[in-house]
This record gives sequence, structure tokens and C-alpha cells, in this order.
Amino acid sequence: MNDVDRRKFLKRMAGSAAAVSGFAPDLAALAAGRSIKHEPAAQSAPAPQKGPAKIRFGVIGLNHGHITGQTNAMIRSGGELVAVYPKEPDLSPGFIKQFSQARVVKSEKEILEDKSIQLVVAAGIPDERGPLGVRVMQHGKDYMVDKPGLTTLEQLAEVRKVQAQTRRIYSIMYSERLENRATVRAGELVKAGAIGRVIQTIGLGPHRMNPKTRPAWFFERARYGGILCDIGSHQADQFLFFTNSTQADVVAAQVGNVNHPEHPGLEDFGDTMVRGNGGTGYIRVDWFTPDGLSTWGDGRLTILGTEGFIEIRKNVDIGGRPGGSHLFLVDQKETRYVDCSGVALPYGDQLVSDILNRTETAMTQAHCFLATELMLKAQKQAQRVNARPGTV
Repeated sequence: MNDVDRRKFLKRMAGSAAAVSGFAPDLAALAAGRSIKHEPAAQSAPAPQKGPAKIRFGVIGLNHGHITGQTNAMIRSGGELVAVYPKEPDLSPGFIKQFSQARVVKSEKEILEDKSIQLVVAAGIPDERGPLGVRVMQHGKDYMVDKPGLTTLEQLAEVRKVQAQTRRIYSIMYSERLENRATVRAGELVKAGAIGRVIQTIGLGPHRMNPKTRPAWFFERARYGGILCDIGSHQADQFLFFTNSTQADVVAAQVGNVNHPEHPGLEDFGDTMVRGNGGTGYIRVDWFTPDGLSTWGDGRLTILGTEGFIEIRKNVDIGGRPGGSHLFLVDQKETRYVDCSGVALPYGDQLVSDILNRTETAMTQAHCFLATELMLKAQKQAQRVNARPGTV
């Protein structure tokens, strides 16, 4: 094959691959006579901290597996887990085995009234998280909760009121940003001006449903708050963060149960367009990850800037690279793949520092509440997608 035929062949292959495979960027670059530059991220993750505990914390509510990541983030940052209250005892064996240092208590009161505990970490049933946070703050403690941190605008109003009265921290762990190394690195790159001024974010949050393993509340709209409230809060957090928006509105939203009539309380699809004072965003979330994927969801984030763009493949690269936290950056000079495996996750350290110093380095309270408010409003005004096959 001569050089001319070879270039034509590669261009055809790149075009075909673009429709079906994550290999397309590599083939397109090869066809154009370029290669993707591979580079490691600049920083390395620090070793786990040793020495006396910086804070003491307790855990209430084990209804979502995110509680493991939340707990590890605090331990990794110098926190001592001293007590756990498993409201549903059948959920506790695995957690207690992993964190055997924790004392198992019989009521949340034992944790709330323990004056040596500074922080409560929670991942209970979503509609119970806001009211628990109110009780935690009223007992003079800070609160770190799994998303969604609230399920109604009424809950949000009460939490805002109590937070203002007590001046305690109400932190929602938006783990798709805070616990993903590529997303953390993207924040550093955007701040440094790597892609110019951010114009828009596109956040995709597909999930695998696994209906046979889900508890009853998973299918009850009032309990999980709706798909935009639940999964979409991750993407709202990222939209606000990367566009540096401090105000935002919902342009349009839709939700629906398009393929699971046997679970009438479920919403399996939702999307929304949002606009802030720093940029715009599009969010799509669903429960349609097929069993053929190697992980629970091919979560992606695209950050469009005036001088380039960043694409993050959070959990998997279907083009063949192993693991997660993949970051691609394209600017006016080149295309780069950034290895983020050594990037530090600063949220835990920052939250511990905020607890000790009464600062807002991990996340401002205004940002935390605005991300939730945005999706609660989107959920409330969303139009319904018709569940009849082939129609909307």
C-alpha cells in the first residue's frame, strides 16, 4: 500500500470508528499524521497520614454504598471513625467488617450527643438526609452527606435556615468531581487557563439499574427525589464549578419512565439545560447502562473553552485504556492524554481543615446549596417524557 492509499484508508477507518468506538481520536490523529501526546499529571497523591487523629467522626445511615468512599475520605485525611449507627442492621455487616475500629451504637442519639464527635457522615435513604442534617447541626456538629443531600425545596429552605443559625458545615459529597482524579486535574487545568474561558459543560451520568438488588425505596419517587435531583446533582455541581457560576437558572428539563412500566415510581431518564452567570450546561442522566459494559456507567464530562476542550471519561475508556479517570485535552497546539492516576484528592483534607478552622476551602456553602437547588428546580418544572415505546 503506497503512502497516498494508506492515508485514505486511515481516514476512512477513523470516520467509521468515530460512530462506534472510543478509538476514533487515536485513528483520526494517526490519519492526519499526528499522535496523541501522553503525559503524567504534575502532582502525586500523598501517602496516607499517620499520627494522632485530627477530628473524630461518626456514621449514621448505610443505605448507599457511597458511605464507604465517604468514610475512607475522612480516614485518609486524618479522621478517626469512632461510632456507627446502622438504622437497618441488615446493612451493617460488610461496613462493620471493613471498619472494625468503630463502635456500633443503638441509636443516632448516642452519636449526636457525643461531644467528642465533630462530624457526622451519612448516606441514609435520600429523603431522610436533610432532616438528619438539621438535627446534626442543631447538636453543634458538622455534616457530610452523600448526594442527593436533599430531596425537596422545602427541605432545602429548612436546612439553609438552620445552617445560617448554627454556622455549622453542611457538605454534600459530589463524588463524581471530588473523588475522581481526572475531574480534580481538570479543575487545575481550567484554573490555569489551559482551554481559555469555559463556555459550556456537558455532563453525562449513565447508571446500571440492577433492579433485583435494589431496595423498595429506590423505586419510590418521593424517597429518592427524582432522577435529576438524585444523579443530576453530580452534574450540576460540575457545571457550577467549571463555569465558575454563582447564579444559575434552568432553561428546560424533562424526565420520564420510558422503559420500566413495572416500576411506576421510577424515573429512568432525565435531561436538562442550565444557564449560569459563567456559562451554560447540558446534563443527561439515565438508568440504561447495558450489561456489556465493564462498569456501572460510562460517565463523561466535556468542558468547552474558548481555546480548546477537555473530555473526561470517569469510569472507563471503551477505547481500551485500563481503569478510570481518563482525561483528554485538545488545545490550539496538540492533543494530549493525561494520566491522572497519581493525582491527589484534596476534598477530605480540605473538609478536615474547614472543620478545624471554620473556613470554606472544600466547597463554599453557597455552592453546595446552589447545585442542589438547581436540580430540585429542574425536577419540579420538568416535562414528562411519554413512556409509550417509540414516542415522546
